[in-house]
This record gives sequence, C-alpha cells and structure tokens, in this order.
Amino acid sequence: MDNTQKNKVLFVATVVKTHIMEFHIPYLKMFKDYGWETYVAAKNDYDNPEDCNIPYCDYYYDTPFERCPLKAANIRAYKTLKKVIDDNNFNIIHCHTPVGAMISRFAAISARKRGTKVIYTAHGFHFFKGAPLLNWIIYFPVEWLCAFMTDTLITINQEDYQFAAKYIPARSVKYIPGVGIDLSKFALQAIDIVAKRKSLCIPNDKIWVISVGELIPRKNHVRLIKAISEIPEIYLTIAGRGVLKGELDTLINQLGLSHRVKLLGYRSDIPELCTAADIFAFPSMQEGLPVALMEAMACSKAVVCSRIRGCTDLIDTQGGILFNPHRIIDIKEAILTLLESDRTEMGTYNHAAIQQYDIACIINQMQDIYKLQ
Repeated sequence: MDNTQKNKVLFVATVVKTHIMEFHIPYLKMFKDYGWETYVAAKNDYDNPEDCNIPYCDYYYDTPFERCPLKAANIRAYKTLKKVIDDNNFNIIHCHTPVGAMISRFAAISARKRGTKVIYTAHGFHFFKGAPLLNWIIYFPVEWLCAFMTDTLITINQEDYQFAAKYIPARSVKYIPGVGIDLSKFALQAIDIVAKRKSLCIPNDKIWVISVGELIPRKNHVRLIKAISEIPEIYLTIAGRGVLKGELDTLINQLGLSHRVKLLGYRSDIPELCTAADIFAFPSMQEGLPVALMEAMACSKAVVCSRIRGCTDLIDTQGGILFNPHRIIDIKEAILTLLESDRTEMGTYNHAAIQQYDIACIINQMQDIYKLQ
C-alpha cells in the first residue's frame, strides 16, 4: 500500500436500506473517526431512490446486486464493483450478504495481490445443521471456493464458527458475536403499559405474547399462530411486514382469532412494545444471530424461541424455554411452561446476558480485526 494515500475502506452488501443502514453505520462512523475515507457499494433499495443518504459515507456506488445469484444483473454488479475496486487503492474491503460477498471476493482478486485485505462477515451460512440438502449442494462449494479469496472470515454464532474453523479454508476465521446492538435505545423511561395495551385492544388481565420478524416462511409465524389458537385467552401481536401478510390474515380469520391475534406491520416502537408485553416469542426456522431476539433480551423479556443456531447462542434455560420450531405442540408447551415460570427472573437474567453484545463491545473487537488500535 502507498502510505502517502489516505486510508480507504469499502463496505459491500446486497442492499442499502435493509442492511447497510441497519447494521453498518456505527462502523462507517468509526472509520471516519480514524480519518479514513469510506466507500459503500450496495443496491439502492429505497422506494424513493432519493431517500438513500448513508451517514459517514464519502462515496456511494449504486450496485445492481440481486439476491438470486443466477440473475443477469449480478454480472453488471460484478463489472461495476470491479471497476470501483480497480480504480481505488482500498486498504480494506469488508463484504456482507452471500451474493454481495461472493461477487466482492471475485472482483477483488487483483486488489488482494496489491495488498488489499478482504474481510467477509457471514451472517449465517445457508448450510447448517438441519438445512435442506440443496442448500449444502449450492452454497457450501461457493463458500469453500471464495474462502481462498478471503483474508478474514467472521462468523457470528458458535455453530458456524466451529464448522468454518474446521472446513472453510479462509486465511483466518474469527468469532465475533454479531454486529452489535445499541443498548442505549432500550434504557427506556417508564412506559404507560396500560395505555400501550389499550392502543392494541389487549385487556390488562390477559397474557400478551409479542413476536417481531418479517412475514416470510422461515420466520415460522404460521405455527406460532396455530399454537396460540390452542391456548385460550392468550393475546399475540406480530410486528413486521412481508409477503405472507395476506396468508396470515386468512389463517387468523379461519381460526377465529381476529380478536386476540394481530399483525401490526412495521413499528417504530419495538422497545416500548417488548417492554409492555409479557412474553417474547421467536419461532424462526433459520437465523445467524437474531437481532429481534437480542432486543427482546435488552427489554428484560422472558423468551420462548426455537432451538436453532443463533438462538441457542443467546438463550439458555435461565432466560427462556427452547422448542422444536417444526412442532406446534412444542411451541404450545413452551408457552405454557413459561406461564408457570418466574418470568421476571428470566427477564433480569436476559438483560444481564445481552450486555456483552452491546455495539461498543463489538466495535472494540472489530477494531482489533481491522488493526485500528
């Protein structure tokens, strides 16, 4: 590297709004604070493209990534990204998301020979214990091949770390517990729980279960709703948007649950909702390290969640009840067990356990990987 140049870092992800803006702004700020030039390459996924304004980003390149690796747009994305990389003398390229990371590493082959360090954070491999065979056939060979173009592979849960350390030939494999959450957002003042319940038509004397997540198949809301249907008097709210909204609305009506199961759509008051609710439920089928679950822990909630990778990194028997997400009866029994447990004690335990995932702690660990300290 030419030490007379200003240091440069490039962050790459498939999309801006739902990835760069959600997870990486603190890291862009960190690099700016160290005097680096910051670059971002990702697809502008805002409904109004003019709303795309990335804080602490000096140069942004709208790159036409598509989540499906076989889409022709990814060829254009590769050409765009390769030109960006070849025209700049990056010290570090940090790539995220499967397609964005794959294309980044191929585009950076020449740059690595010139000294650029390529870092890839795997937010949850698509191949995992219990994953469909097709996932292993498609995704494992790609990750294995791309590992030869990776200086540091970062994994965010223990299952992925143990597997990668043994089978993925990256130059270095590290475990970092997620991208961090800003726990200061959850240091809430007193909430008017009665008013919050009233706004959602939830009686004060009923148990309120809340779940947060996209309305997509892998979040497994269908089984959660069916489990709730078998527990009279329990109220359920699900915060999130997604393609299954119509299907879930139909299911709720068919089961006669419209008075006690509500789809809330997008909400900006998740900390308040989680704090006011009695139980947090997370029935997902696949996760890397779920932020929604971490936020519920920060709100001191007792949890029922799937016994899957990522969730088991966060929740043990002192903080909640784990269940098999494929079995409605297991979800039902987990909720019933939690009703008879000391939820306050579990919530207190979760609040203490989540402190190690605070964004400040994770940034300190990432500074070591970036060699900024």
